[in-house]
Amino acid sequence: MLEFLLALLATATVGALLIPLLRAETPSAGRLEGELAIYRDQLAEIERDRASGALSESETAAARLEIERRILAAADVARPAITTSSTLHRLLPPALALAIPLLALGLYLKIGHPGLPAAPFVAGAKPPAAQPMDVARLVAEARALAAQQPNNPEAQSALGEALTLEADGTVAPAAVEAFNKAVALQPNDARSLYYLGLHDAQAGDGAAALKRWQELEAKSPPDAPFLPMLRAEMARVAREAGLPAPAGTAMPQPSREQQDAMAALTPEQRQQAIRGMVEGLAARLKDNPQDRAGWLRLANAWKVLGENASAVDAYAKADALAPVDARILADWAEAHVRGLKPGEPPSPAAVAVLERLEKAEPRNGLALFYLGAASFAAGDKKAAAQRWKTLLALLPADAPIRDMLERRIKETE
Repeated sequence: MLEFLLALLATATVGALLIPLLRAETPSAGRLEGELAIYRDQLAEIERDRASGALSESETAAARLEIERRILAAADVARPAITTSSTLHRLLPPALALAIPLLALGLYLKIGHPGLPAAPFVAGAKPPAAQPMDVARLVAEARALAAQQPNNPEAQSALGEALTLEADGTVAPAAVEAFNKAVALQPNDARSLYYLGLHDAQAGDGAAALKRWQELEAKSPPDAPFLPMLRAEMARVAREAGLPAPAGTAMPQPSREQQDAMAALTPEQRQQAIRGMVEGLAARLKDNPQDRAGWLRLANAWKVLGENASAVDAYAKADALAPVDARILADWAEAHVRGLKPGEPPSPAAVAVLERLEKAEPRNGLALFYLGAASFAAGDKKAAAQRWKTLLALLPADAPIRDMLERRIKETE
């Protein structure tokens, strides 16, 4: 009975504390609204500079277009989420806060035993120890799965890994056979390629291991989670085999003295020093053109420096080695359109990238806007209007770019 009274008292206390929440309104302002406010201030500042004569008409148009591009990018990153009504938003947390303790009380009264004394542990009993991995069972399950699905590369690769684990990390012949089957079924299977390289290293052929791993690194996405471990293994095997370490393509990290020296430079000198690092990376990639991750780093570096044509070329080289994903497509497309003059349609090469981006993300604002401009320039006003209307529906009601977009849509009618 005492437990029941205590539970009721706790529920009543929670209800009393929730009364202010039921009455309060909780206004919220998203990140997108804050960014839009900044962009509105920037547009107003541009107009003031134009009125005072500090900016020419062409400079004003270019500055305005750049801010509009940023608004499109911000709309893609922070799309307005579907929200519930304010009443539901206000009532749902208190309702849950009251319902959960009541439900717990009901379950306790139904299946609990309030009359029993507390017994946190049995005298002499030991806490359960962590169970060791049952390697034999893991191998048996992997064998069974591989037998049932002999043409499944994942099953063959899992069998090889289980056999390697059973052999305390040694890639035994049976594991090699399973990994080879997996690679025959799926040539880009990263797990099998890694273990086959490890087998080469364990057999004393470090050069073959490094070659296999370098090919795996080149065909892997730049953000693949296994790449740091793979590169560490490449460095270890190269060191143990007395071979030169695989050529790194990351820009060299300056020493403490170099950092202090760079801090003492003027902004122009500092920019020149950074450019020198980027150009050094570009020169190294000429000797190692199959390094896809290096091309992507170079593309991003050129983009930061404002060298959009060089960034476009680096993105294209990375894409030729393995198709890039939607995120990189967006960066590639942005590098293309940054060089456009106000009112100028995107080039055919830019359109090709934008079309791939639109296919991957049909609601991407950058793709919708510039593909609409390309359609309009080609005389397909219907397609232009369709894309711009879709974009208009995605933008917040107070987005500064809406007025310009509505004018463009009227031009299609």
